[in-house]
Amino acid sequence: MSGPSMVTRFSPSGRQKRGLLGSTVLNDYWALTKPEVNFLILITTAVGFYLGCGNEGRPFSIMPLFNTLLGTLLVASGTGTLNQYIERGFDAQMRRTVRRPAAAGRLKPQAVLVFGITLAAVGSVYLSATVNGLASALAILTLLTYLFLYTPLKRETPLCVLVGAFPGAMPTLIGWAAASGRLNSDAWTLYAILFLWQFPHFMAIAWMYREDYDRAGYLVLPKGNARVPFMTLETLLPLLALVAISIVQSPTRYAAIFYGAGALLGLGFVYFGLEFVLRRSRSAARRLLAASIVYLPSFFVLSATLCNRGRS
Repeated sequence: MSGPSMVTRFSPSGRQKRGLLGSTVLNDYWALTKPEVNFLILITTAVGFYLGCGNEGRPFSIMPLFNTLLGTLLVASGTGTLNQYIERGFDAQMRRTVRRPAAAGRLKPQAVLVFGITLAAVGSVYLSATVNGLASALAILTLLTYLFLYTPLKRETPLCVLVGAFPGAMPTLIGWAAASGRLNSDAWTLYAILFLWQFPHFMAIAWMYREDYDRAGYLVLPKGNARVPFMTLETLLPLLALVAISIVQSPTRYAAIFYGAGALLGLGFVYFGLEFVLRRSRSAARRLLAASIVYLPSFFVLSATLCNRGRS
């Protein structure tokens, strides 16, 4: 089924097209910001902020954290909106994205563009004014690399997964920079954990929706015989590296609990990753996706609780 026919099929009815203040329009603008993605961004930013405070021996304060999260949320929302503006034609060809506001034509492209630019600009200025210039610069760098490197590469090469992991892990650095005003080796260790986590997480999604991606011309997975080796490489190697690098963190209390719980989480994650590359089934991909969603917040809670120097 072609893109235009899909858009026609899912176009909103006249009854749904309400005024500017109607709930349908507001819901569409809300959907443009990708709130489900922003939730994870805010969690990882908060963890970076909290650990950054402890690492520098600075007191944790709610207001600076609020400013950091609000500014980051605005930039992330602008990035998500602009991504949907750029990819609206391709989104219209995928079943999982055809109902998005820009892809379905419920919002005019110009309105989406202006909304995205406004959110990103306000968020960048807000971070600079209320937090610091480094946090704002990192947020802007995230937006630029996501929109102008990762987004176009999705239609060119499977290496887009590697490129996209760089901006995807940036929220930890934004939070850390907001708390301390600088980045050190501990900040980069946290960044590396989130960077590596993205590979098995995205491989599960890419496999589950591979027909959709193929239909829209996205090369997130190679074609033909190269697909299985690529999936294995992009899933298992980052998982093993993730388990290894998580040990680099130095707990300030209850080391046995930290390393024991971290090992259990890591081995469980590796198990589902191995099952995924061996079976290559939709059910195995779902289990790997669920394992990734459990692993990240669990490990970050462990780090925030037992590796925070401010509480030692």
